[in-house]
This record gives sequence, structure tokens and C-alpha cells, in this order.
Amino acid sequence: MIEKFYYDNKITKLFAIACITWGVVGMLMGVIAAFQLVFPALNLSEYMPYLSFGRLRPVHTNAVIFAFVGNGIFTAVYYSIPRLLKAPMWSATLSKIHFWGWQFIIVCAALTLLGGFTTGKEYAELEWPIDVLITIVWVIFGINMIGTILTRRERHLYVAIWFFLASWVTVAMLHIVNSLEVPVSFLKSYPVYAGVQDALVQWWYGHNAVAFFLTTPYLGLMYYFLPKAADRPVYSYRLSIVHFWSLIFLYIWAGPHHLLYTALPDWAQSLGTVFSIMLLLPSWGGMLNGLFTLRGAWDKVRVDPVLKFFVVAVTCYGMSTFEGPMMSLKNVNAISHYSDWTVAHVHRCLGVGTDFDLGMMYWLIPKLFNTRLYSKSLASTHFWIGTLGIILYAVPMYWSAFRSYFMMSAFTPEGQLQYQFMDVVQTVVPFYLLRAIGGTLYLAGVLVMVYNLIKTARSGVFSEYDEAEAPALAPYYVAPAGSIWHSVIERRPILLLVLSLIVVSLGGLIEMIPTFLVKQNIPTISSVKPYTPLELQGRDIYIREGCYNCHSQMIRPFRYEVTRYGDYSKAGEFVYDHPFQWGSKRTGPDLARIGGKYGDSWHFNHMLDPTSMAPGSVMPPYPSLFDNSINVASTNSKIHAMRNLGVPYPDGYEAKANQDLEKQAKGIADKLLTENQIKIGADKEIIAIIAYLQRLGTDIKAKDAAASAQP
Repeated sequence: MIEKFYYDNKITKLFAIACITWGVVGMLMGVIAAFQLVFPALNLSEYMPYLSFGRLRPVHTNAVIFAFVGNGIFTAVYYSIPRLLKAPMWSATLSKIHFWGWQFIIVCAALTLLGGFTTGKEYAELEWPIDVLITIVWVIFGINMIGTILTRRERHLYVAIWFFLASWVTVAMLHIVNSLEVPVSFLKSYPVYAGVQDALVQWWYGHNAVAFFLTTPYLGLMYYFLPKAADRPVYSYRLSIVHFWSLIFLYIWAGPHHLLYTALPDWAQSLGTVFSIMLLLPSWGGMLNGLFTLRGAWDKVRVDPVLKFFVVAVTCYGMSTFEGPMMSLKNVNAISHYSDWTVAHVHRCLGVGTDFDLGMMYWLIPKLFNTRLYSKSLASTHFWIGTLGIILYAVPMYWSAFRSYFMMSAFTPEGQLQYQFMDVVQTVVPFYLLRAIGGTLYLAGVLVMVYNLIKTARSGVFSEYDEAEAPALAPYYVAPAGSIWHSVIERRPILLLVLSLIVVSLGGLIEMIPTFLVKQNIPTISSVKPYTPLELQGRDIYIREGCYNCHSQMIRPFRYEVTRYGDYSKAGEFVYDHPFQWGSKRTGPDLARIGGKYGDSWHFNHMLDPTSMAPGSVMPPYPSLFDNSINVASTNSKIHAMRNLGVPYPDGYEAKANQDLEKQAKGIADKLLTENQIKIGADKEIIAIIAYLQRLGTDIKAKDAAASAQP
């Protein structure tokens, strides 16, 4: 019996508009942040501290990843899944809740991050109430998607749906595990993990957020929209099977390659490297499947802007998935980590989702409005402007990375470091300017697209619903003769979902269980003590201002790093760090051993005017720290939360924590006055920052001093 039904285009249009809008906002934030590194005065710290680089950078990353890319994924899902399954979305109400819930999350994220409410974990900065909202909205999305699959009229689940399902279940797992936190207040929490364990979980999440939020959903998009735009079938069904299962199995293991040469146990680092290298094969298999789909359509590629964007997206996918495994090799990672190479690589990875989104919009908007694209010429202009922007962005970052590495690791014939850190900073500033210009070009191209799509929409008439018909799904199924084993899985969505969850869980479990349960993997150091209440407040201010975006606290065992910063970092140093602060980029020097290196007055003046202490610095000033008072009302709850996490504060210490805080703060303020004639209230945030910075690395120095004093 033939059944009539309708595809709802309204929800697709809403997600498409949101995708484009947030894309412009996120890219604009990125351009501003890029220029701030060239011209520190653009931080406007004196007037608007919430627009400093440290706060703006996570707004940019979250807006581009979760607002722009996220809404692009949902656009693809809500358009393709009903048509692949010959069924409308299971619940129009859930679709609307999903859309408005996701936009509400994005607004909350922007406001809280600009306000300094952050967990301090890259790509997972949002505080616990927003994490809860994300979980709820993500589950609603999954219920709607799975409900649609279960009420389908098409027995076969096309390859795009495999990737959408695996992405949904894996992102849910990653988000929940990494976001386990102990709330301190409504917008403040501490992660349940600390130090090495927190680093492992964070980069298990961080790497696989790139994998299962920025990659696998777009592979689903590729398998649907690329054949549609090219009017060609997918090159190889069997290759798509190999691509899917090998990719989701291998990807989840690779997170530790972000932590090479750190305090993470060597076996975990090696495991991450091995699986990263293995990832090259399925990744390139998927790339070739996409490119070979265009066989016989290359004449169309030359004139069709949609296919141009898709080809660049697939090519970027291939290049990024070659570069990623190469960066996991230890000798390469020694150069790339903490450098601008990582920045270039991440933006190349984002180029995959970005160009897929842009190509999809050029194909989709005319379909929704029953018209032709307003101007193919403008679309082609956008393509070339955007491509030039990516090149102008990436190439200077690679150049900056290699130049920085060779300067940082250079020694004089006498065995002294040849260059100071500020020499390196001044050398790479011109590359930062080129990067900012490249980002501006890319944004300009997107604005050209916005104009083109608005004109396209205005020239047509939007179809709220597309009418369709198909026979009802037969209640019984007999596999045709000669069917391969995978056809059984493809026709059983719950089985596919469960198998995907099992496959993606294995890597994380095998890496985390020994790290959490085998005590010898994280040996303790007796001299390492919990932070004092003042230092804890200073650490939270440090995180609030986004200092972790530019400074690492992890000294690798390289001669030039040990000579420049101090003894290499050990796992036991970080057992009380909730969250860990190892960082992923050094725009400024490492701070792991900064304690005692400079006097209190140096830090005071450096935070007030960085160039007064480090001429040529690109760091913004922080005048608000000299006006804001320490929030002593939060001290008790912070100490209580830390004690619940296993930090060995004495029972009942909450009652006297502020007394210790005030005593230590008064000591610092009095010292500034007596030794440097600097008058500042002991209750100001700058005092807490000084206390925290002066603490860093001193536990290990105390241990070394005690060891050297022994006969």
C-alpha cells in the first residue's frame, strides 16, 4: 500500500540560517582575536575586560565548532535522514525543542565565556549547568533521529546514517565522561579528575570531539550530498563499510598523541601514536571513496561551485588525516606541539566541515526555495577568496612553527640559549598579521555567500513541505541471496547503534582503566601540597582570564626546555590540579617553574603593563585585577568541593580558610609596600594571582633542596 507523507523543510531552513549566522559571528570573533595578537591594544582591557584575547578565544572556538559546524550538521541530518528513510522526522515538536534549545545553549555559552565562567578545559569550557543542557538537548536530538529510523519506510540504512548514528552515540559518551564535575556554585565547578588523569580524559574527549563532531558527521554529509550534487552513485559500497568500522574503532584510541613527551605514562603515549598511524588507512579510504565518486564528473566540477567546495573539503580531509598521524610521531610532535603548527592543522581540519557546510548551503538553499542560485559567478568568487584565505592563514603558521622551534632550541657555542622567548615572539608577529589577513579574507568570502544566498531566497518561493509517497515498510524481511554480512546490521538500527557504542568504547576503557586504577602509573611526591586558599583563588582567576590559552604548565624533557624553564615535569606534581593546566599552545612562556623566578613586584607590574617588564610582549594588560576584590565568600565552598575530590585539606578547614587567605594576602601586600613602595589593598585579585604564580613549581624545588641538603 502506497502512503503519502511530507518532508518538513522549515526545520532544515532554521538550522541552515543558524549555521550561516553563527558562522559569520564565530569567524568575526576569530579575526578579532587574531588581530589582538598583533596589536595588543585591541584587547581594550581597560574598558572591556570581557573582550580580552583569553576570553574571546574560547568564544571563537566554541562558536565555530558548536554553533557553526553544529548547526551545519543538524541541517544535513534534518534534510537527508527523512529522504533516505522515506519518512518525516518522528516528532516535529522535538525538532523545534532541539533547534531552540541548541541556540539557547550557544547564547549561554557566549555570555558565560565572555563573563569568565569557564572550566578551563579546551573545547569543553562550558560550566556545569550548560553541560546539563547540552546533554538534555543532545538526547532529544537522538530520540528524534532514532525514532525516525524506527518508523522508516526504507529497510536499508544508507551509509550516511551509519555515520550520523555513530557520531551521536560517541559524542554523548565523550561529553558525559569528560564533563563530570563537582559544582561549587551555579556557574563554578571543578572536574572530578586531576592532573594526568584529567589530561588523559580531556584529550580523549578533545581529539575525538574533532573526530566525531567535526569529521564523522561530515562524512555522512559527504556520502549524501556529494553524490547528489555530482549526480553520481557512491564509488564503492564495500569501501564505505571498511571506512566506517575501521575509522570509528581506531579514532578513539588516538587521544594520547596530544600528550607526547608529557607526564602521561609512556605506554599510553605509544598507544596513541600507534593507532594514530593506523588511522591513515581508513581516512584515506574515505577520501578516495569521495573523490572517485566524481569520476566522469570532472567537467562539471570545473563549473559548479558546489562541487568545488566539496572537492576542497574532501581534499582537506585527506591532507589533515595525513598530517595528523605524522604529527603523532614523536620526532615530529617535538616540533609541532605547543607551536603554531597545531593551530594551522586544526584550521585545516575545520576546513573540512566549513567547506562541506558552504557547498551544502549553495546546493540546498536553491532547493528549499525552488529556484536557481542567484549567481554562480559570486559563488566561484567566494570559493577562490576562501581558498586564498585558508592558504594565507595556514602557510604563515607553518613557517612560524618551524622558525620558533629552531630559535627556541638554538644554543651558542658556549652552551647558552641563543634567543630569549621575547626574541621569538617578535619574530613571529608578522606571521600572525598574515594569519589575521587570511582569516579576514575567509570571512569576506562568507559574507559574499550570505549576499548570494539572500538574493537566491528572495528570487524563489520557500516550500514548507515536500510531498512524497512510498509503500509501508514490510513487517518481515528475507535477505536476498548473495547478501553480505553487513546487510544484516544495516537493517537493524538498534544493533548498529549498540555495536558502534561497543567499538568506540574499547579504546577509552583500555587507556583509562590502568591510568585510574594502577597507582604506580601516577606516583605521588611527598613535597607536593594542596594550594592554599589564596593560591586556589588565584588559580581560578588565572583560569577565568583564559591564561591557559597562551601559557603551558608542562616542561618536556628536552635540553632547550629544561635549560629555559627548569626541570622537566613529573606526573606526581599535578595530583591536586582540578583541572590540569598543561596547555596546548605557547604564545607566552611555560609557567610550570615560574614560582620564585621573579619578585612579587615583577608580576604586579607585568599584569598591569606587560611591556614594562617584557618589551615587545603581545600579552594584554589586566587592569581589572587591581580593582576587583577577591570573592572570599566562595572560599569555603571551593575548599569543601576540593576536599570532596580527595584533596587532603583537614576536616573543618573551611571555617578557617579565609583567615589563612587574609594572612597570606596581607604578607604579599606588605612586602610590595616595604620593598617596592607599591601600595595595593590585600583584598585585590592581583594579590591572589601573584600568590598562585609564585607557588608554581616550588614544591619540586623544595623537594630538590631537601634532597641536596641530605649528607
